[in-house]
Amino acid sequence: MLLPKYPDSPTPPPAHTHTPVDPSPVRRSLPPVSISTGAVVAVLTGGVVLTALLAAVAVSAVAVAVAAVVLRSLLREHHRR
Repeated sequence: MLLPKYPDSPTPPPAHTHTPVDPSPVRRSLPPVSISTGAVVAVLTGGVVLTALLAAVAVSAVAVAVAAVVLRSLLREHHRR
């Protein structure tokens, strides 16, 4: 039977030798952006106002739908008499 041949040295030589690579180009960082407190407050206030308006429109739509169902029910009763 064929037996495998083992290397004489316990550690094999590296298959790839490391070559130094040119340094990567320096990345330019973005300029610092300063956000004022007034801008943050304005954005938050606008968000709160828009959310409140959206909630008011939703509540009004539900109220109109309920009123339409009640009126339709009353008119149906009136026509049956």
